Amino acid sequence: MAALKPKVVFVLGPPGSGKGTQCSNIVKEFGYVHLSAGDLLREEMSAEGSEYGQLISNHIKNGTIVPVEITCSLLDKAMVKHCSQVNGTVAGDALNSGKPKFEGNFLIDGFPRNENNLEGWKKAMIGKVEERFMLFFDCPQEISLERCLKRGQAGSGRSDDNEESLKKRLVTYYNDTLPIIKYYDSLGLVRRINASPSADEVYSEVRKLFLN
Repeated sequence: MAALKPKVVFVLGPPGSGKGTQCSNIVKEFGYVHLSAGDLLREEMSAEGSEYGQLISNHIKNGTIVPVEITCSLLDKAMVKHCSQVNGTVAGDALNSGKPKFEGNFLIDGFPRNENNLEGWKKAMIGKVEERFMLFFDCPQEISLERCLKRGQAGSGRSDDNEESLKKRLVTYYNDTLPIIKYYDSLGLVRRINASPSADEVYSEVRKLFLN
């Protein structure tokens, strides 16, 4: 069997726009694999003996963006791992367990976040993946802040769910990430979702995109 060529949906939006929650819903219903750039970086940061751990930690605390070579490497490894697992089990019953069949579809959450990310992604991944579209969760700044601070107070365990880090992350988002969303919009690849309503209301709109 030929190796699966990963099909990618990028997921972007400000902190607190509900990207993780909505990605979980898409995974359950449509069989995508959710790769959070932030989660992969946090896992690498806490991995014993990681050569990048301290560097990643410094960037996360300062609300700045980790070098693209590190993020692309982690994303590439994760996609290769999932696709090779499926290629190895496709003849068995692993894919007939009642769950949606995995067909090489990935949600990449929180990436590319700036021009350097975009250029690094193109350089490292051109021809390796098929880009389907960018899912953009649009959310006003005041709602972003309120949701993240509540998450931090509820014990999210995330070192950047505090007001100082959040304000830095929002500045980074508006200065660096919005231009990337506009770039993909110019290619006709952005699917904008209003992320202000409840999670259920938001997902009803998200779902329509994946049913088409």
